[in-house]
Formats: sequence, C-alpha cells, structure tokens
Amino acid sequence: MPRARSCPERVLCLEIPGERSLETAGADERVKRAFKERKSFYGAPRLAHDFKESGDSLNRKTVAASLRRQGLRAKAARKFKATTNSKHDLPVAPNLLAQDFTAFAPNQKRVGDIPYLWTEEGWLYLAVVIDLFFRMVVGWAMGERRTANLACDALQMALWRRGMSRGVIVHSDRGSQYCSAQYQALLTRHDLICSMSGKGNCFDDACAESFFSSLKVEVIHGNRLQTREAMRRTVFEYIAVNYNRIRRSSSIGYLSPESFEAKFAASFGVHDL
Repeated sequence: MPRARSCPERVLCLEIPGERSLETAGADERVKRAFKERKSFYGAPRLAHDFKESGDSLNRKTVAASLRRQGLRAKAARKFKATTNSKHDLPVAPNLLAQDFTAFAPNQKRVGDIPYLWTEEGWLYLAVVIDLFFRMVVGWAMGERRTANLACDALQMALWRRGMSRGVIVHSDRGSQYCSAQYQALLTRHDLICSMSGKGNCFDDACAESFFSSLKVEVIHGNRLQTREAMRRTVFEYIAVNYNRIRRSSSIGYLSPESFEAKFAASFGVHDL
C-alpha cells in the first residue's frame, strides 16, 4: 500500500513505487519461481542460461543479485563415498588419463565407478560409464552386490548405445571388479584401452565423483527410499531424464549432454554417434 511522506509544500503526498522497484520485484519473482522449478539445485549461471533459452532478458549478474537479495542459495554437492576394494593381487593398468578430463571427440575417453546407495531394504550398487566429450552417462547397471558382472553390464550397455566404438580409453579406479579377468577380457574383446587411478587418489576419477555428488544432492539426500526397486526407478529417471536430457553442465557450455550431442551432430552432419 502506498505510504505517506513529507513534502516541501506541506501537502500530504503518496509515494508510488518507481519503475525500477517494479522491475526488481518482477525479476525477483521470476528468479524465485525458476529457482523452485529447479528444486533449488541451480545457481546463477545455470538459471541465466535457462532464462536466455526461454527468451527472458535476465542475465547472470541480475540473477545472482536477485538470489542474494532473496537469500536463495543452491544446494551444494557433497562428497559421495565410494567403496573401492584395491586390496587384491590382480594386475592394475597405468593411469593414462592423468587427470586430463578433456576430450575433443565422442568415444575418445570414458570414466566409470561403482558407489553404493542406501535404502531401508539394504545397499544398492550403481555402476556407470560416462563419456567425457558429451559428459553423458552412456552406460549404467544396478545390483545388490559390487561384482565384476555389474561393471561389465554397465560397459556393455555403453558399447551397445555408442556403436561398439573401439580404441576408447576407459578409466576407473583399481577396484577388484575392474581388475577382474572378466572385465579385462571385455575390454580386450572390443579393443578398449584400460586406464586406472593411482592408489587411493579420488581426484584421478573426479568426473565420476562429480556425477555421484550431483546424484546424492539432487535425488538421494533427504529422500529415504524404502526398497531397492524404488531406488532403481529413482536413479533410472535421474540418469535417463534429468541428467542426460535436462541438467546443464558447465563443462559443455551449460548445455545438457543430449543438447550438446544434438548440437555437435548438427554442426558436423553426424547421424550415428
């Protein structure tokens, strides 16, 4: 409601909200709505790209100021606890990736890992394979035990989905699942190049760690799932719908993996990646 203010002419005046105040209020409302639609996971950079894509004029600086003004902070990623069993006598591969997670073409470098997910029914293990060019999860598998079969199933899915590409560097930790004869035979059969992290160095597999941190913050944290089947459905939806199709990645120009893939395919006339 307009409030009274003193005037030099000693006449009662009404203070009408200025044009800038109305613009600020409107921007705050749009930012707050977009922030809630993204379930409090997006900060200024990703929200600004959402606005740009929708034709809204709000830029990153304006969005950041609005978030600060309203006390809105994106949920921060937390470290995801992995379960590497490197206490074995199996042969290990050299670290060919050497923390260089850049890729200049599809099917050049991939990373994988297997952490565990807690449900009221017990643990569920998730194996993933991520293509570093598109930052896309191209293969995944879930099971009640952390086995070589699980690692192989995720890799096999990646092979089926990406056209059986050969000569790809596939990086993982030194877990017994990845060092197993079964997994190594699968790599050899498809002419894939094995790379492994240094002992106890989580930074050597930082891209996989980043994915699992996002999964934990955006889906699992604060969401107690009763059964493994409920967790399977939740994780499947997150990977297939949210992470690959919608979620913007800063490493690929704040596009989603599938949008980046489509843009790449259109630019180079590629139809089968």
